Amino acid sequence: MTLRAAGKLCWFAAQIAVNVVDYFFRAAFVSKNSKRAARAAWLQRATRRHLKIFNFKTQVAGPIPAAGLIVSNHLSYLDILVLSSVTPAVFVSKADVRKWPVFGWLAAIGGTVFIERERRTHVGAVNREIECALDEGVPVVVFPEGTSSDGKTILPFRSPLLEPVAGGTHAITTSWIHYTLGDGDAGQEICYWGDHTFFPHLLNLLDKQKIRAQVCFGKFERTTDDRKELAKQLQAAVEKLKAEN
Repeated sequence: MTLRAAGKLCWFAAQIAVNVVDYFFRAAFVSKNSKRAARAAWLQRATRRHLKIFNFKTQVAGPIPAAGLIVSNHLSYLDILVLSSVTPAVFVSKADVRKWPVFGWLAAIGGTVFIERERRTHVGAVNREIECALDEGVPVVVFPEGTSSDGKTILPFRSPLLEPVAGGTHAITTSWIHYTLGDGDAGQEICYWGDHTFFPHLLNLLDKQKIRAQVCFGKFERTTDDRKELAKQLQAAVEKLKAEN
């Protein structure tokens, strides 16, 4: 471990303590009706603190959504930090993220909805959680690719988590995330995919001088109530954002 990475790791640990205190006083004891919004706001504050550790710079294009479903490509666990720092939101993530050190804890108390993809019956419960959050006016972020990649291509979108908006009136926003790294390869060192393991990947990121993220939002007009067709249209819309930026 380099001196830079060790210093940032200590900073990281200190920020966790700050986040615990912040959560206790500003999110832990709010009313049930305000719980999701308070957790999303807390997660935004926490992620902004942690992104400073990485010397992170985010460039945003397009109208930032304040409600509705946000559909994004998926490259890394950093996606949650980046999108949360831009707009307070509820995230849907695979269940094993809950077991990750630090990030799993941040995600859990930040209100993330965890899905057990191997249990097909669990999708219904997750969709009910998504619908409740949308009804409360809290943005919800889903990654329909179902897994992360190196970003060279956008993987086929899965449709089950689009059920709450397929025939509804909630707004849908598309999002495309892209990373650049001045002293390394973003596809191999920021994107978290393949045989990467969490802690070595995180230590390597902490050793980087600066990380840049580009987030592009696009308005999406629903033209179908069929979720499988909607998934195809949303994938095409995200691919268009990628091609235009």
